[in-house]
Amino acid sequence: MVLSVGRVHMVGMSIEAIEKPGETDVTARRGFALGLGAYFLWGLLPIYMKWVAHLPLMEVVANRVIWSLPIAAAALVWLRRTADFKVAIRSPRLMAMAALTATIITFNWSLYVWAIATDRAIETALGYYINPLVNVLIGAVMLGERLNRVQTLAVGLATVAVAILTYETGTLPWVSLALAFSFAAYGYFRKTLPLGPSQGFLLEVLILSVPASIYLVWLNASGSGHMVSSSWLDTLLLLGCGPITAIPLLMFAFGAKALRLSTLGLMQYIAPTMVFLIAVFVFHEPFGSAQLAAFALIWFALAIYTWSTLRENRAATSSR
Repeated sequence: MVLSVGRVHMVGMSIEAIEKPGETDVTARRGFALGLGAYFLWGLLPIYMKWVAHLPLMEVVANRVIWSLPIAAAALVWLRRTADFKVAIRSPRLMAMAALTATIITFNWSLYVWAIATDRAIETALGYYINPLVNVLIGAVMLGERLNRVQTLAVGLATVAVAILTYETGTLPWVSLALAFSFAAYGYFRKTLPLGPSQGFLLEVLILSVPASIYLVWLNASGSGHMVSSSWLDTLLLLGCGPITAIPLLMFAFGAKALRLSTLGLMQYIAPTMVFLIAVFVFHEPFGSAQLAAFALIWFALAIYTWSTLRENRAATSSR
């Protein structure tokens, strides 16, 4: 689903933009439009997932993989960035690393599709809201990064929000936590893969396409598949699983090159906000006082965390 800033290898502005200062504003506007479009499409993703909710979970996920593959491959060929990819597929180490990240993102995709189908869209929104704070926590635990006071407060407020929901419902909001931590884990391990976002995505879906193809062949051979034995609408919806997966990801990857990290940091809240609004006002999922209190704490935590990050970025820029 949604991509956090930490999932992308930021490579800075292109050489062409540096060599042609007059094009800098155009490049930035194009990057902003692409980034905004990506987050907007991710925000609308729950509606599409509702349309396919009557189809088996694994069939939907497998079709997301299969029909993302040609789009990702075509983009890489068009951009002439196949050299790194050719090196990667000949490296057992890189293939193993990509297999790990592919497994993690498959779990994340599967849980997301299931959550939308079972009327848990609010929980998915919460999960992606707290994802930036989980990234901070993982950085402290796994990388030994020290949290400043504001970051510590933000993580503490998120913990209180989870405690409120646990007390109210009698169980941990495991869907939100699983989405947030699996997405953060994907970002953490994805950074160790020395490939750009488009090359890495193609490698991941290529690896996943093997079990996905076997599963879909078996499913359709047994007469249980919906691609050829169901209505034309189901066929179109399954075919559309590829574009709705690959296109926003590629838009984000290209747009991120021309955007500041601070801009991306603010943009990443667009998608969960749209998901939250769709869950409440379109899907009419229940939203009581406990959920309101939890979300208020999360929103406040994200506000002070974002403010602290922007201040640090401005300080770093002015000191150069």
